[in-house]
Amino acid sequence: MLRKRFVVAAASAAAGLVALSACSGGTETAAPAVAPAAAVAGAGGNAPAAKGETKVAVAEAGDLGQILVDKDGFTLYRFDKDSAKPPKSNCDGDCAKAWPPVLADGEVRIEGVDQSLVGELTRADGRKQVTVGGWALYRYAKDAKAGETKGQGVGSTWYAANAKGGKAGQAANEAPAEKKADGATKLVASNVDGIGPAIVDKEGFTLYMFTKDKKNKQPTCNGDCAKAWPPVLAEGDVQLEGIEQKLLGTVKRADGTMQVTVGGWPVYRYAKDANAGEANGHGVGGTWFVIEPAGCKSSAPVKNKAAQSGNAAPEKKDDAPAQSGGSEYGY
Repeated sequence: MLRKRFVVAAASAAAGLVALSACSGGTETAAPAVAPAAAVAGAGGNAPAAKGETKVAVAEAGDLGQILVDKDGFTLYRFDKDSAKPPKSNCDGDCAKAWPPVLADGEVRIEGVDQSLVGELTRADGRKQVTVGGWALYRYAKDAKAGETKGQGVGSTWYAANAKGGKAGQAANEAPAEKKADGATKLVASNVDGIGPAIVDKEGFTLYMFTKDKKNKQPTCNGDCAKAWPPVLAEGDVQLEGIEQKLLGTVKRADGTMQVTVGGWPVYRYAKDANAGEANGHGVGGTWFVIEPAGCKSSAPVKNKAAQSGNAAPEKKDDAPAQSGGSEYGY
């Protein structure tokens, strides 16, 4: 039987997890980052959990608002492919290595969460996992230290959990809208393997920017270029997860359609990304780069050096439209 002790968290929990919108580098100016969180073990002003105890507490996480953390201050997540009614975890095997479940070891201490929302489920291996609002809780293996939220939006299915077990941040208010606007354009702040912070679309495909474009100007990728790099068009109300609303915009293309911009930069997909989470377009022609949630190019190392330099199309003047042909477009 799960034993719970409810402790009310102080009004001022640890503040300021690093904002998802902060750039990791590159030539563009990043949005100012919120001050890193202090170690939030013991968030809520109480002593850390004793050895052998499991602790779930509430902390403030910048734009995400209130999130759940463990006894060491690491962010706790929920998985959209699980179910809450009845509570069930669908993350096992390799999934559970990337997303370690929060197990009910010994006494489970709860701080800042309504005790009636806390429970447990039995995993496929027989172990007990802590739930809030019926949703199983997990950590993310790539969060290397307290206060990181690298798991937010991964695969468009993983989100930091809030105090009621729902999705933290903007995602918390978007679940009903998803059913109403399945055809709408959606941009999600995610974390792409080998790249780091990145924007993906609603299907989890990586999105890019073209450095030969100019901010808030008509895109220069048309014709054959646009076949290789399909523009992300503004269809319906553009939905955002983990991206600041003020960064969102649109720009009119040569064919009259409206293309989504982030931080002023037109956003594209890459035709050679066959699966969600791929980033084959990063560095192509030395002009195409993954776009980060703050609207700047990713500074992640380019794996395909030939695409970056050796076979790129000749340099064109900044005000000249991109022409078809050449590996600059990733053919």
